[in-house]
Amino acid sequence: MSSQRIFVAGHHGMVGSAIVKQLAQNSDCEILTASKQELDLSDQLAVNHFFKQNQIDQIYLAAAKVGGIGANSQFPADFIYKNLMIQNNVIHAAHVNDVQKLLFLGSSCIYPKFAQQPIAETELLTGYLEPSNEPYAIAKIAGIKMCESYNRQYGRDYRSVMPTNLYGVNDNFHPVNSHVVPALIRRIHEAKQNHYNSVVIWGTGHPLREFLYVDDMAAACVYLQNLNLESYEQCVSPMMSHINIGTNEEVSISQLASVIKEIVGYTGQLIFDGTQPDGTPRKLLNSQKINNLGWKSKIGLKQGIKITYDWFLENENQLRQV
Repeated sequence: MSSQRIFVAGHHGMVGSAIVKQLAQNSDCEILTASKQELDLSDQLAVNHFFKQNQIDQIYLAAAKVGGIGANSQFPADFIYKNLMIQNNVIHAAHVNDVQKLLFLGSSCIYPKFAQQPIAETELLTGYLEPSNEPYAIAKIAGIKMCESYNRQYGRDYRSVMPTNLYGVNDNFHPVNSHVVPALIRRIHEAKQNHYNSVVIWGTGHPLREFLYVDDMAAACVYLQNLNLESYEQCVSPMMSHINIGTNEEVSISQLASVIKEIVGYTGQLIFDGTQPDGTPRKLLNSQKINNLGWKSKIGLKQGIKITYDWFLENENQLRQV
């Protein structure tokens, strides 16, 4: 079998960079990447030209505009427009240029706010979404349905994975636009540095969340992409083809903050501001499908946060601020 030429869209991001690292362990593939300066994925003509110029066998679509509750609330138009444009262009250009295999990365926010827990793939489109990130979620749902539609109409092998909350090396630690794990790491670390007596955290601390270390996510993506089509199709359907990726474990935000506080070595108080939004009260994925296919997560929460905090300390002055 000849070497596979694999394009990783979004290779500078946390997930994309982890996928590149995972793929690099395989000598039988050639990894193709392009920076934002080299290729604007929201430009349809540019994307199609790029695909015509490169003989691509597989695609990992990890490129997306992402952010936490604050960013999603402040920039809803950006989140729905940019994500729709990126995925529309990449998925359609893949088909037009006869790329048979593609893996689309979604998000667990695609599920209804009050979905039955733990959330199975069949919960998709059964209720109202969490309002704070609805535009982003709708874009991701559209991506799943695009993959399903190209499979049904053209016989493509476009798969979708829905990870739980991700964190890890190369995360975004921006003080406003980051997700909960990097946001808490940065805030608690700065409180320690500045000898603050307390740290104020948005919400009540009661919501339950599941967290997956990014290297586990990358391993799951490569595992599923390399799984033969017969095995994959045995656990999905043409109208419900996405697969959850999680740890099957959950913690409250207050418990998460306590773990980070311990790892950072902060001795002050954690104060929860109940006037700020909590988001979805609980979000635990049912990962039975991927577990039945032979994959399980390996990196526990404390280990993952320790690795992430060590990386944060090493890269504090050069962190992405986007």
